[in-house]
Amino acid sequence: MRYRFWLKNLDSNHRDIALGMFTVGFFVLIGKFAGAVKEMAVAWRYGVSETVDVYLFVFNLVQWPIGIWAGVVGAVLIPFAVKLRDGDLNALSRFRAELLGATLLLGVVLVGLSYFFFPWLVQRPWLGFKLESTQLALSMLSVLIWLVPFALVFHLFSAWTMSAGRHLNTLLQGVPALVILAAVLVSDGPEPLVYGTLLGFILQMVLLYLPLRWKSEVELPIFRFGSKYWPMFFSGFGLMLVGQALMSLTSIIDQFFAVHLGEGALATLGYSNRILALVLGLGTTAIGRAALPVFSKMQRDSRAKVSRLVVVWASLLFFIGLLIAVAGVVYSVPVVELLYQRGAFTVADTQLVAEVLRYAMVQVPFYFVSIVLMQALLSHSYYTSVAVISGIALMVKVLLSWLLVPEFGINGLLLATAAVYAVFVVSYGVVLVLGDRRIGV
Repeated sequence: MRYRFWLKNLDSNHRDIALGMFTVGFFVLIGKFAGAVKEMAVAWRYGVSETVDVYLFVFNLVQWPIGIWAGVVGAVLIPFAVKLRDGDLNALSRFRAELLGATLLLGVVLVGLSYFFFPWLVQRPWLGFKLESTQLALSMLSVLIWLVPFALVFHLFSAWTMSAGRHLNTLLQGVPALVILAAVLVSDGPEPLVYGTLLGFILQMVLLYLPLRWKSEVELPIFRFGSKYWPMFFSGFGLMLVGQALMSLTSIIDQFFAVHLGEGALATLGYSNRILALVLGLGTTAIGRAALPVFSKMQRDSRAKVSRLVVVWASLLFFIGLLIAVAGVVYSVPVVELLYQRGAFTVADTQLVAEVLRYAMVQVPFYFVSIVLMQALLSHSYYTSVAVISGIALMVKVLLSWLLVPEFGINGLLLATAAVYAVFVVSYGVVLVLGDRRIGV
């Protein structure tokens, strides 16, 4: 009863964000729970081993273009689609079909580029892979590159779904983890990880396609691009592509630094990041997906209201993030024990992962605030600012990683990442304040 009374007395925009965060957050928890169970099974089966090292390196390589596409299409298409839904429905249908065709073509191109470039990359001697690791990486790549087109289409469908105020795509993000879990439990060796990942992404896309098709919100792809909406779409797409590509490089930088820290370093970082992702996923998904549609709608009415809303939610989420970070530092060992310590995952592995997790928690409050501020920038169409700030943050990441890794090892990478999110918070905040002053808000 108190919960309902509190919601009824909230400002409508605060209520929309709060309800969105609760709904999306619930779905995220379900998906992250599936991911946590999958990680428990992986730790039990493989421990901190070469197989996990190589799998994470290959998977993160393949995920790099997917992550760029997901960030760009979500940031640009969601506010764009919110506006289009009030316009010509026939023109909107045509644009959706052409955008699906363009996504499929992009997927084919990326598979081709990955087929030639990634095998060349993993065979470079400066990576430090042993011969056996290189051969394992090549065999994994031959399968995992095929998940690219399915993942691209899933993220496109996700953007259309969220622009309509629905969040089924968030619930379905746990599907790949469940398929991997089943595969790892029934068989050993590297094959269950690889084929379970591919099948999981395929099933995820199909399950999101079906309800969209039922609601007549997805059409057969068209490979001729004459929609009147393309110029407006590309006005923000190019700049956001640059910004997202730069931001996504931070995780790739971690992979290249960690691979030189010895066997098990990538696996240790990966296990820590999986726990961190349970927290950050709530920030990225719940905050971002709830806030951006609301900010985009409010842009039509009042820039000042958006600014006030941003201040309230940024302050609240910084405080929540700080509490989570403190709890993560205090309870890192029992959390790692609960999730991973069984089978091939030893007590010594628990201590290693827990130490890395403590350093990783520093970034949480800055990360939460950066998500809110970035959604505000995107709702204002400040794509150039996002791209420039991303470039600055990337340089900070490379410089601090180079300085801190020799002294702190893996923990230096995480301190550098925390500094990157602090840069985002300060820079985004400055841009928003200057923008408000320029238009007299």
